Amino acid sequence: MVDVTLPAALRGAIEALTDGKSSGLSQRAAGLSDAYRQMRPSDGVVADNADVAAYLLTRMPATYAAIARVLDEVVARAEDFAPRTMLDAGAGPGTASWAATGSFPSIEAPTLIDLNSGFLRLGAGLAAAGPLALQNAEWVAGDLSARRLGERQFDFVIAAYSLTELQDAQIVDVALGLWTRCTGVLVIVEPGRTRDYERLMVVRDALFEAGASIVAPCPHEQACPLLSGDWCHFSVRLARTRAHRQAKGGTLGYEDEKFSYLVVARPEIAAAPTSARIIKQPIAKKFGIDLPLCTPGGLETRLIRKQDATAFRAVRKLDWGDGLD
Repeated sequence: MVDVTLPAALRGAIEALTDGKSSGLSQRAAGLSDAYRQMRPSDGVVADNADVAAYLLTRMPATYAAIARVLDEVVARAEDFAPRTMLDAGAGPGTASWAATGSFPSIEAPTLIDLNSGFLRLGAGLAAAGPLALQNAEWVAGDLSARRLGERQFDFVIAAYSLTELQDAQIVDVALGLWTRCTGVLVIVEPGRTRDYERLMVVRDALFEAGASIVAPCPHEQACPLLSGDWCHFSVRLARTRAHRQAKGGTLGYEDEKFSYLVVARPEIAAAPTSARIIKQPIAKKFGIDLPLCTPGGLETRLIRKQDATAFRAVRKLDWGDGLD
């Protein structure tokens, strides 16, 4: 499983903001976890400095890890994509922008929009410790429709853990609105829950009808072949700091974040979808490895035998979520 750590500058900025705020932190962290499971909007949950500290120590590292994993896939699939302008929609404290400026040094100054003014102030404070692009970022108070941005368009648009807070009736219109602002690549990252996956598939269909090319995770543009009751999601492992472990009341030095995602692009963007995607944890067997795959032909479990040395060497380090090229 892929291990992700926060950038040193972001980790240091979080430590500076949360130092000395450990009192009652585990209860606040538990409250955030309950709100996340109940799908309650973050602007009504992160209410004071203790909530902010709990969010920075627990949820921000998890969402950063998932976003960074997805952006690795964008870099791999669209090798020549070098965005200059970026919209971070539902930005929160700027988690996706931290990940994106690390993946795409070409970004000059992201535009971040969020309804939560407290998150915007927090994000601007964290960004002061970041790369020049983040220091020059534009922070805008507004909803996911981004009406306050007028007719502006962006090379790269990302909505990470933000569509999940919308009602079912809103999600397609908002996603299509973000697509109209995108001249290159649109990334949507959502929690790895059944409900969010199902809604993401509705968005996928709408974007495909609007002319988007699907880049990842799907290796095809056909209907999702998973049967009812199953859902496409992935996992990333993030390292926990000592403060993170204390806030979560845990002993392990890591945490696994489940997520679903969708990457689409304008047809003129050179992107190469994978020929197959590992959609569950590979199963090591005595004589080889079973790879549960989504392929253009549907679902498949492919046994790669050890006796096929070349193929086995090529896949033995692949993990859940990786493409099989």
